[in-house]
Amino acid sequence: MPTLIGSVQRALRLLEAAGAHSEGAPAKQLAREAGLPLPTAYHLLRTLTHEGYLRRESGVFLLGDAAGRLAGGGLQQKRRIMILDSLAHFREVVGAPVYFAVFRAGEIEVVGVSDTPEMPAVREWADFRATGHAHAIGQCLLAQLDEQTRRDYYARHPVEAITPYTVRDLRALEQRIAAMGRMQPVIERQEYVLGSVCAAIPITAGDTAATMAISLPLDQQDRLLYVVDRLRSEVGALLSSLSFSISI
Repeated sequence: MPTLIGSVQRALRLLEAAGAHSEGAPAKQLAREAGLPLPTAYHLLRTLTHEGYLRRESGVFLLGDAAGRLAGGGLQQKRRIMILDSLAHFREVVGAPVYFAVFRAGEIEVVGVSDTPEMPAVREWADFRATGHAHAIGQCLLAQLDEQTRRDYYARHPVEAITPYTVRDLRALEQRIAAMGRMQPVIERQEYVLGSVCAAIPITAGDTAATMAISLPLDQQDRLLYVVDRLRSEVGALLSSLSFSISI
């Protein structure tokens, strides 16, 4: 194991050295900057090139596509951590589970959820992506789409009742969407799961439909409007930390 860890450390030093030269650098220079014997550097450079982390052009080594993907993955992970930290902060502010979701590539995607054992999130008993008509998150996202995009979604995920309170059919859902005020919260009571009420707020994030949402147990529904208003008052601060997450 120590030998393997040492090899990884040496390889990373070579990648760091190569990354410092936008136009590439020869093996001898990279070995010197990484503090490695030349034979060791040659062996690792060949391996890194074979795996796509480096590429060799005209006698110099440059970062390859795999290194770019590695860096991008690290950036995405950092973004996701920032999102979850932000959601946790606002969960404490509003005193309820907080959700962040987007409509991407034709589907509803819940990017992050923050809850606690004392404030549990709604259990996903029916696929959130396929039941957008039945929950506040989905209704809020669908209301931000053009009619054709919505109909494409309905063609894949037909409107059907999943509780006694779910909107009954496509016509009724479209009538509800048409009546929604721009940038107004969407409220849903027991339409997705019995015993829960939810509210979602549309978020402006470039061309992407996005939403922040909260949920409460049915016996706390008298708090719903207060909680969602508290969340709306924080939207400006939320955007500064969450708008980048569309690229996740």
